[in-house]
Amino acid sequence: MADEPDPAAREVIEMSEAVPVPSSDGLSPESARQRLEDIMGDLPVEDVENTEEYSIAGPETTDRPIPLRVYEPDAEPPYPMLVYYHGGGFMVGSLDTHDNVCAALTNRADCLTVSVDYRLSPEHPFPEGLEDAYRAVEWAAEFGEKINGDPDRLAVAGDSAGGNLAAAVSLMARDQGGPDLAYQGLIYPGTASPVLHDIPSHEENAEGYFLETETVEFYYENYVQSPAHVRNAYASPLLADALSGLPPATVITAGFDPIRDEGIRYADRLVEDGVDTEHLHYEDMIHAFVSLPEAIPQGQDALDRLGEHLADAFGTA
Repeated sequence: MADEPDPAAREVIEMSEAVPVPSSDGLSPESARQRLEDIMGDLPVEDVENTEEYSIAGPETTDRPIPLRVYEPDAEPPYPMLVYYHGGGFMVGSLDTHDNVCAALTNRADCLTVSVDYRLSPEHPFPEGLEDAYRAVEWAAEFGEKINGDPDRLAVAGDSAGGNLAAAVSLMARDQGGPDLAYQGLIYPGTASPVLHDIPSHEENAEGYFLETETVEFYYENYVQSPAHVRNAYASPLLADALSGLPPATVITAGFDPIRDEGIRYADRLVEDGVDTEHLHYEDMIHAFVSLPEAIPQGQDALDRLGEHLADAFGTA
């Protein structure tokens, strides 16, 4: 365990603390969303061969279409497909805030990346965002060939809340006989229920490291609003009885992250249940470091390694 965050991560923390704006739990959802757009929306983005915007029919429970952004690689089609879910505590984040991550993975794995603008809480609590996430995978499996994708090489990935969605979609696909997934990439995923699990890193890294435990709990309360869902494994994947039969996984965790141990426990459970799993632990990193590769070199390293694992899973390495 590192004694303190890497200097580059510490600089990001100091910059964030210098901005006199409350954290997400002290703002309205609209203001919190705009704050993240202001921070992340203008980050440098790698060039890809092409991007297209689509809108697909949502699940039967809603009339709202699901916006998608599709990133095309500079490679020969048909392309393997990655469905990506952005982070943001199920409340904030968008296609724009994670533009750089999706472009980077597209280039590193020579894959067609489908970024999903799922419904956000508190207006749309669990399971509404997850329903959108699963619908996007079904769409990719059904219509991927129409956009030069290869449905036989289909994966999911996401960061933070998006990592939770990627894990939950993998569980749903296994349980419900859904699309056959080749891989799941879980970047500092939220997998636990703060109500039911005792997570040491929630206390150890409670404040001072970019994401704080109070904010994590606030996000969870707004996402899982009904007591009927507190024990639902699709809301908190650590609650799943078994993880066997899931696709191969890469799990990325950060040492100075309040949800560090959620990812570590999930990676350990995957290994225990026989899932081919690579756990990449960055002991001196903070939450969100993968989204900041220009400021934090280890973020670039994580994107490179995740891209390599994706390429191996797709057979494009």
